[in-house]
Amino acid sequence: MRGTTEIDTSYQQLAESVVFKRTQKNVAVESYNDKQLTMAGSGRSAYVFKLKNTKKVLKVFYPPFEHLAKREAKIYKKLEGISYFPVMHASGENYIVIDYIDGLTLFECLVKGKHIDENVLDEVDHAILLAKNRGLNPSDIHLHNILITSDGKVKLIDVVRFEQVKQCSQWDDLKRGYYKYYKKRIFPRKLPSKLLLMIAFFYKRNLLNRFVT
Repeated sequence: MRGTTEIDTSYQQLAESVVFKRTQKNVAVESYNDKQLTMAGSGRSAYVFKLKNTKKVLKVFYPPFEHLAKREAKIYKKLEGISYFPVMHASGENYIVIDYIDGLTLFECLVKGKHIDENVLDEVDHAILLAKNRGLNPSDIHLHNILITSDGKVKLIDVVRFEQVKQCSQWDDLKRGYYKYYKKRIFPRKLPSKLLLMIAFFYKRNLLNRFVT
């Protein structure tokens, strides 16, 4: 128990080393403990850092989203034992520590031209079903939070919205797009990231309804 407390304390210190600054467009990282952390990515409410010499990442939520750390920690506890999701190792007021997933997101697969097999969709459906069996409502599932690991396994990350009440059609729309467009022989092998981001921009504003139904 003492060892766990010491580890959590060091995680807390690493989280506190992350200093954010707000710009006109977004929130950026001003500084962090670069001796122990490597920046790995960012999202709508947090930045993710890989803990050097480990297979773990530290996800630090920035203002005013610090409260989401407790919510996501609670959800990861409910998902415990389901292999499609990372294991959570620790959590605090504004951070969580989970497994580092070595692989490519579906977004990266499209950009790099790596084929996305149909069984990936089946695996994601199964992961969603298992989460629902734990009383959750998987939501906000998109190209950036589905990964194919280096050994071909499917993993889902960023589960903070798995408790929202409203129904999210994003994953169903992605599946329809897969069968309607991706499986066609004329579909491009690679897609520019700017094009994918533009599609996501219009999708969020409900401007692509006739293309995904």
